[in-house]
Amino acid sequence: MAAERTQDRERERERERERERSMPRIRLDLPRERRSRLLPEYDPEAFGRLSERIARFLGTGRFLVWMTLTVVVWIGWNVFAPSSLRFDEYPFIFLTLALSLQASYAAPLILLAQNRQDDRDRVNLEQDRKQNERSIADTEYLTREIAALRMGLGEVATRDWIRSELQDLLKEMEDRRDLFPSGEDRGSDVPDR
Repeated sequence: MAAERTQDRERERERERERERSMPRIRLDLPRERRSRLLPEYDPEAFGRLSERIARFLGTGRFLVWMTLTVVVWIGWNVFAPSSLRFDEYPFIFLTLALSLQASYAAPLILLAQNRQDDRDRVNLEQDRKQNERSIADTEYLTREIAALRMGLGEVATRDWIRSELQDLLKEMEDRRDLFPSGEDRGSDVPDR
């Protein structure tokens, strides 16, 4: 039953979307549809994530090892291989071109990844600042509440105060008993009646 209702709702939503697409745009509160462009469109977030992955890889020891092995094999092949199999003779111009091309792409990708990291750091810093402001406000509120409770407790009898008062009364009663050991000496109003 619930699955059928969910499917019915989805069908109704799809019909509504189709109606909106087929109707001419006459409402001003809706955004205009995007125009087609001559240049290809891309997802900036996907491109940014890819650039971060590449920049992360370029900053690892694994990349340095692979790059070194590639250069050593390239130079070794072009120096020690038979002349007919060499594809880049001694000045290694093609190797220089390949390394330059790699560097020309790596630098902007690294800068893009750094800019994205700066943006994330800025957002995190702002969130931390807001959290600190909330924490300070909460701390000030709790401080005021504790001060109010202390002021209120100054007027309320505490357990220790009551205990000390009872001990004082007990001591006073013991002192009176010592002064008047029997109940007859205190003076009774029975004979006066």
